[in-house]
Amino acid sequence: MHYTRLGSSGLTISRIALGCMSFGDSSRGFSQWSLSEEDSQPYFAQALDLGITFWDTANVYTYGSSEEIVGRAIRTFTRRDDVVLATKVYFKVHDGPGGQGLSRKAIMENIDASLRRLGTDYVDLYQIHRFDPDTPVEETMEALHDVVKAGKARYLGASAMRAWQFAKLQYTAQLHGWTRFVSMQDEYNLIMREEEREMFGLLADQGVGSIPFSPLAKGRVCRPWGERTARMDTDPVGQRYDQDVDRPIVAAVQRIAEQRGIPMARVALAWVLRNPVVSAPIVGATKPHHLADAVAALDLHLTTDEVAAMEEHYQPHIPRSY
Repeated sequence: MHYTRLGSSGLTISRIALGCMSFGDSSRGFSQWSLSEEDSQPYFAQALDLGITFWDTANVYTYGSSEEIVGRAIRTFTRRDDVVLATKVYFKVHDGPGGQGLSRKAIMENIDASLRRLGTDYVDLYQIHRFDPDTPVEETMEALHDVVKAGKARYLGASAMRAWQFAKLQYTAQLHGWTRFVSMQDEYNLIMREEEREMFGLLADQGVGSIPFSPLAKGRVCRPWGERTARMDTDPVGQRYDQDVDRPIVAAVQRIAEQRGIPMARVALAWVLRNPVVSAPIVGATKPHHLADAVAALDLHLTTDEVAAMEEHYQPHIPRSY
């Protein structure tokens, strides 16, 4: 495993993050493809064996079940201080006035609820899952700062928003002397590269690390174009990676992987990792080889010609995650 600092902060993280959206009680809703607690346990153990100590979840993933499972996994397999634990707030988790958004009430209520489910006194990284247009940014950033000062979170992160929105939040925190964000969890892969236009330049300027979600385009760049999976047919997010215009990109990944004799996932993830603003892609695991392939990508160096072959057919896409 390779390790790095998250952006320009002092926080050391593994260069692969374990995405925990795949773990949870599917009977609570949110997804049909989540693994039960029993089925998910081997992946936590495998992650630790591979040196993946950066684990990411959210309060909305299977409506709290993912956080509960992650918390118990930490107590079962490791020490709390040996894991960099991240969770998120924003999406609706109940009908009450604090059940969604980034108001002071929502942030204070949901950090406490997340900590109870995780069974810990603090999270290392507390992230806003989206930008909240209905709450003044001053209210959001002061509340997040108070969460940090109370010792309930060590660092702050953001996710999936426009560059101007992130800049506004950062500037507001700087103006008032409040805690600023050290990370941006954005959608970034060979099929969705829109973050390169404005966000990545802003992150580099601000010393903020990118921790991309969907670095493998929900598995689209991991298998030949015609192959289907249950998640591709049931996950609305994954279905947006099903446009025929992207077929040449997948074909290029397949060709390079076959020439090298390695899995397609390793090639596609190595492409993400080569971007200097990327600190750690977030990789979900539902099969034993998923995490092993991700770690192997850290030592795969793509040639200039291979990179060009995967990039040349890119077509602009409208980001749908914000």
